[in-house]
Amino acid sequence: MVTVDAVDGGRWTSLWLANREWLWAGPGLLDGPRTGHAAFTDAGGVDECFPTVRGTPDHGGLWNQPWSDSVTYENAVLTRAFTTGTDSITVDYHLTAPPGYEFIWAAHALLDCAVGATISAQPAECRLYPEAAPLLGGWPANAPWVATSWPALDLDTYGESDGTAVGAVLVDCPTMTVRDRGAELTMHLSCPGQPVSTALWRNQAGFPGEAPYRSLGVEPMLGRVFDLAEAGPGDAAVVPETGELAWRLTISARPV
Repeated sequence: MVTVDAVDGGRWTSLWLANREWLWAGPGLLDGPRTGHAAFTDAGGVDECFPTVRGTPDHGGLWNQPWSDSVTYENAVLTRAFTTGTDSITVDYHLTAPPGYEFIWAAHALLDCAVGATISAQPAECRLYPEAAPLLGGWPANAPWVATSWPALDLDTYGESDGTAVGAVLVDCPTMTVRDRGAELTMHLSCPGQPVSTALWRNQAGFPGEAPYRSLGVEPMLGRVFDLAEAGPGDAAVVPETGELAWRLTISARPV
């Protein structure tokens, strides 16, 4: 079951699968919707980021406006439809925009996980952030890393509070699984012909600097970078000549 706050940017506020809540409720930075806010405020749950994740506008242009069945940003219209199964949710998206329109989209999901939760995915090239680093190393942890800032960086475990906050994009990786406290959540994104990746945000009390908290983000995404302005060839999704594009996000859970 999924619960959505249409007034607060269409944000998912609850994802109840396999007899547990999966979404983190946020750090309690504000009360009420973020409608009209200029600066992004972290509220937890799932924000729909479009047409970029980082950059301008930060976390996209949808989180600070109310939704109905669809939402409009500039000359693009995005609709979504939820279908509930047994311990699964399918979300079908449909975008109408001018042919050639480039964008990044992500389901910016912040999960309610304990220390020791593990994150698994297929072996993939990994773009490591912050600092908008070039292509570095691989996934999972036993793959060869060439990062110099974190020579032994282990991103597949949600660890103790160590003052780090790291973002990564697993390039061309459509599926990621999180295992936490006896249950497993799997996210899978499908959009044939478009770049499909999964982003990871692992904040172990390293962000924000003035009042850090903990958060674990798993973000199925169309694109290969966080910031649309930094997208190279093939790094962004592109609306075809029909002026329409559809994609599907499937989320399932089970006890383990």
